[in-house]
Amino acid sequence: MSADSLSINLTHHFLIAMPGLEDETFAKSVVYVCEHSERGAMGLVINKPGELSMKGLFEKVDLPLHRQDLMNAPVLQGGPVHTERGFVLHDGLWSHEAEPVAEVIELVKAAEDAAVLTAVSDKESVYASTMAIPGGLEMTTSKDVLEALSMGAGPKRVLISLGYSAWGEGQLESELAENSWLTVGADMAVIFDTPVDQRYARAMKLLGLEPWMLSGEVGHS
Repeated sequence: MSADSLSINLTHHFLIAMPGLEDETFAKSVVYVCEHSERGAMGLVINKPGELSMKGLFEKVDLPLHRQDLMNAPVLQGGPVHTERGFVLHDGLWSHEAEPVAEVIELVKAAEDAAVLTAVSDKESVYASTMAIPGGLEMTTSKDVLEALSMGAGPKRVLISLGYSAWGEGQLESELAENSWLTVGADMAVIFDTPVDQRYARAMKLLGLEPWMLSGEVGHS
């Protein structure tokens, strides 16, 4: 891997699938990158709804949901790794005066070159297992955030996915070199305020592009 590829950090960026990317999971996807380092990357697909609504998810975990704004929101298919596990992307709740959390997840090489999310902890977070993402968001994997939402509280803006997306060391850089993805800084309005079926087009508009303008030969930003 080159020194230049090691310097790329796409944390708090969108990956926007190019037309040539025909993988069933990632075709026409927008991935929010939660962590990217020389060891790999992990993120959540933000525009692929699953079969469950949030109301349905809460019923499955035996919790009521007293957040009317979330009742009909879809639970997303965040990626092919740990699809039985929930990942909650939400507004950051830590103190603005707190020092940034340096490294709260560890991406390790797994059997199939996938990065694995291990236990995370952020002493400034309200929730038990939380990763603070530079850019103002948090990702929580513990049930306490669901319990807060159940009681009508919790973060104002929330996205829940089952599963996440992972790249081993150098894998994402290789896919970028193959023009599989466009990249652009993340916009929280696309994540939280845009209907799921419009997020792909809205993410591309951040680059001044429309879906019809793309071909498999276009490079990444």
